[in-house]
Amino acid sequence: MIQSVDARPYLDQTLGTSGLRKPTGHMMQPHYVALFIQSAFEELGVAGATLVVGGDGRFFNDQAIQTILKMAVAHEVGHVVVGRGGLLSTPAASALIRARKAKAGIILSASHNPGGPEGDSGIKINAAHGGPIPLAVSDAIHARTRTCARYAIADIPDIPLGKDGRHQIRATVVEVIDSVADYVRLMEGLFDFDRIAGLFRSGFTMRFDAMNAVTGPYATELFHRRLGLPEAHLMNRVPMPDFGGLHPDPNPHHAAALVDLVAGRSEADFGAASDGDGDRNLIIGRGLVVSPSDSLAVIAANAHLVPGYRDGLAGVARSMPTSRALDRVAAALGVNCHVTPTGWKFFANLLEAGLITICGEESAGTGSNHVREKDGLWAVMMWLNILAERRLSVGQVLRDHWQAYGRDYYQRLDFEEVDTAGAEDLMATLRGRLPALAGELAGRLTVTDANDFAYTDPVDGSSATKQGVQIVADEARIVYRLSGTGTRGATLRVYLERFAPRGADHGLLPAEALAEVQEIATQVADVTRFTGRTSASVIS
Repeated sequence: MIQSVDARPYLDQTLGTSGLRKPTGHMMQPHYVALFIQSAFEELGVAGATLVVGGDGRFFNDQAIQTILKMAVAHEVGHVVVGRGGLLSTPAASALIRARKAKAGIILSASHNPGGPEGDSGIKINAAHGGPIPLAVSDAIHARTRTCARYAIADIPDIPLGKDGRHQIRATVVEVIDSVADYVRLMEGLFDFDRIAGLFRSGFTMRFDAMNAVTGPYATELFHRRLGLPEAHLMNRVPMPDFGGLHPDPNPHHAAALVDLVAGRSEADFGAASDGDGDRNLIIGRGLVVSPSDSLAVIAANAHLVPGYRDGLAGVARSMPTSRALDRVAAALGVNCHVTPTGWKFFANLLEAGLITICGEESAGTGSNHVREKDGLWAVMMWLNILAERRLSVGQVLRDHWQAYGRDYYQRLDFEEVDTAGAEDLMATLRGRLPALAGELAGRLTVTDANDFAYTDPVDGSSATKQGVQIVADEARIVYRLSGTGTRGATLRVYLERFAPRGADHGLLPAEALAEVQEIATQVADVTRFTGRTSASVIS
C-alpha cells in the first residue's frame, strides 16, 4: 500500500559543498529525511530509473536507507542497487552509478564529520556521471524543499540488506550487492598489483587506518587479500556507527596514533588513512607527513609510472585554496592546470569533458577520471605503485620532487564552530578592503594581488562568485574561506603558502617557514577580533 503523508516543510535543507549535512538529532526529526528525498525525487524524475543507494555506516543511516527504499517503491523506481548492509563508499558509489548507468545515486554520509547520536549525518545526491549534482540541480532541489508538504512512501516491512540478493517489490527491484568486489576490479584495471605485492614481499612495511569507517572492508580485500599486507597492519578496519569514538578525518590531528606510529616512531615505511566515506586520504612516510597539496603534485608528476596513466595526462586541476605545487608540474608536463572553487562538482564537469585526468583539493581529496569523485584508496594505491616502481622512501620521493620543482610550504588553519555572524563580518570586511590592499606592505612582503575568487565553468558556462579571498604577497599566498561542510556555527579556514624555489632550503618545518605569513594572515583579517580565537582549532 502506498501512503501519502502530509508534513510541514523544513526551511533549512540547503545543500552545501557536499550535500545536506546536519547534526544527527536534527536529521532524525519527523519526516525530515522523507521530505528531502521527496523533493529530490520530484526534481530528478525517478520513475522507471535506476538508482544507487548506500553510505558510510554511521548512526541513523540504516533507518534513512529504509525510508529511501520504501519511497523508491512508492515512486515506481525501476531498479535500486544498494550496498550490502547499506555500506557503500563514495568513490565506489560513483563507479557503480557509471557502471549501472544509473540516473542518480544517494550517498548517506557526512564524510569526515563525527558520527553517533551526538555526531552528524548527511545525504548527498550524485548525478548520472557519478559526480555531485550541478549547482543548478541542488538549488532546484532546495527550492522544492521549502514548499514540499507531502511525500509518498510504501507501507512495507524493512527490506533485508544483510546478504546479496534481489527483492521484487511492486514495480521496483531492490538489488543488494557486494560493492567491494566491483571496486577492486576497477582498481585492478589501473594498477600493477603484482608490482605492489612484490614491494610488500621485499620487506616494505605499511599501516593503514580505516578509522572504523567504510573503507575497512575495501582495505581488507585490497591490501590484505590481494596484495599480501598482513591483516594485523590494518588499523580500525571494522565500520562502526559512531566510528568507535574516532573523528574520521584523516589529518595529523585526528589520525594522531597513525602519525605517531609511522612519522614519529618510524615503525613502518608507509602509512595511510581514509575518512568516513572513503573519499579522502592521508599519506605518511618515516619521519614525515605528506601535505595533500604535495601528494597531489607528486602523483601527477609520477602518474606515467602507473599502468592506467601511462598514456599521459589530458590536464590537471586543483581547488583554488590548494597550493600551487600542481601548477608547476602541469607547466613541466605541458598540460593545462585548471583552478576551480572548492567542491568536487567542479572537477566532475572537467573530468566528464575529458579536459583533465587527475585533480585534487588541499582537504585531502584526490582523484582521477576513473570515477567522478575523490577517492582515498585510489590515492594510496597511486603512492604504492609509484614507490614500487621507484623503490625509494616517501621522504626521498618528496625531496626529489622539491629539487625538481621547488617546494610550496603549506598549512591550513581551521577556526571551527566560531560565531557565524563574526565569521561573515570578517569576510565582508576583507572583501571591502581588497581594492586598497594591492601594493601595501605586509611585514617584509609586498601585496601584489588581492582578489575575491570567481569561476566560470569552461564546460557549462555556469559561474560561482565569492569563493574565497586570496592575497598574494611576493612568493607567499594567503587564502580566507568559510567552509561549507560544518554543521555547527561557522568554520573559518585560513590557508598559508610560501614558495621556496629550486636550490632554496626545503628542509624547514612548515610552521617555521610560514611563521611570518601566519602572523600577516591573522593581522590583515583581524582574526582574533572577529572570531574571538587566539589560535586555530586544527592546524594541518
